[in-house]
Amino acid sequence: MSRIDSLIGELCPDGVPHKSLGEMGTFVRGNGLQKKDLTNSGVPAIHYGQVHTHYRIWTTQTIAFVTPEFAKRLRTAQPGDLIIATTSEDDAAVGKAVAWLGQEGAAVSGDAYVYRHSLDPKYVAYFFQSEQFQVQKKRGITGTKVRRLSSDSLSKIRIPVPPLEVQREVVRVLDSFTELEAELEAELEAELEARRRQYEHYRDSLLRPEDAGRAWLTLRDVATVFGRGKSKHRPRNDPRLYDGPYPFIQTGDIRNSGHLVTGYSQTYSEAGLAQSKLWPRGTICITIAANIAETAALDFEACFPDSVIGMVVDPEKASSGYVEYLLQSLKVAFVAMGQGSAQANINLATFEEVRFPFPPLEEQERLAAILDQFDALVGDISIGLPAELAARRKQYEYYLNKLLTFPEAS
Repeated sequence: MSRIDSLIGELCPDGVPHKSLGEMGTFVRGNGLQKKDLTNSGVPAIHYGQVHTHYRIWTTQTIAFVTPEFAKRLRTAQPGDLIIATTSEDDAAVGKAVAWLGQEGAAVSGDAYVYRHSLDPKYVAYFFQSEQFQVQKKRGITGTKVRRLSSDSLSKIRIPVPPLEVQREVVRVLDSFTELEAELEAELEAELEARRRQYEHYRDSLLRPEDAGRAWLTLRDVATVFGRGKSKHRPRNDPRLYDGPYPFIQTGDIRNSGHLVTGYSQTYSEAGLAQSKLWPRGTICITIAANIAETAALDFEACFPDSVIGMVVDPEKASSGYVEYLLQSLKVAFVAMGQGSAQANINLATFEEVRFPFPPLEEQERLAAILDQFDALVGDISIGLPAELAARRKQYEYYLNKLLTFPEAS
């Protein structure tokens, strides 16, 4: 029997009262604090957006502050209060909360409530993550594009209220799970980053031109087709151009694809195709605006705009795989070339003028095959490590919900 079971058997054998949040505390809306008011020192402050993006269950320190003079005009959370983000663009995030456990008051922005209560602060914060809370809050969400929770709807949500000793034991167990999850996440991310760096070092070492047997050629020299994509029609968002049978990819699709573009979110109609160009499967795409020097090969015929260079490799002169790995290894250098303007970009001439090392075709294919194997290994890790982390999170959510579920006293 666990310590929690023992405490329940001793302190509340007939069940636990379930009370509304309104019965257990009060809600006060934050006021007057905007992102532009935040400073690097002064009085602790929490903007509602930071509850979504930075804080987890509880915190003793803030990442932002306000001046003491400005803080006098603001409502504050006191140590032990909950700070609740009451707006979001999706239902899952609205109502995210953090327990403030600092040594002094913390100023709170509008679109957030301070919940002052008589419960263990971490216990309440964990409850706001539970399935019980998520199910109940749905009844009170309003708004269309921006989803909101009011103090009235929050006040009606019911929470199990075991004795304080039980609350603290639940918190102790969940804190341990949270700490283990955070450690695992950090370890997995570090492992993945280490493998990526190892891969990049190995790739760059293999492609370094150390022997005299490599010819120095431009990309056009080893291509049958080399040029920018087309998107002539203005305005480019004319709805007549879209929703047809022809895949249309953009710089973001290339950035997110790895080595191969296998999916698309937009298509061209016949009108769209008429003002563009359909590139063959296997075309190497190179971005020259927004996301500079991102590369990937098409896994299907597709159109793309003039912010992308298309290169159809001549199979008698070069290996498509070798060219794509070579471009990836030189990405940092190309990005540096494109800096200095409001929007980073490079042009077609950059790639036409630069000469690249090309060993004999057989050697290119050998190097590409080696890097394919290494890339597949890193890819397996990239899938496996996040999957392991997701499994641990599901385990955490299971115990979170289990520990916060109590039979209700009659």
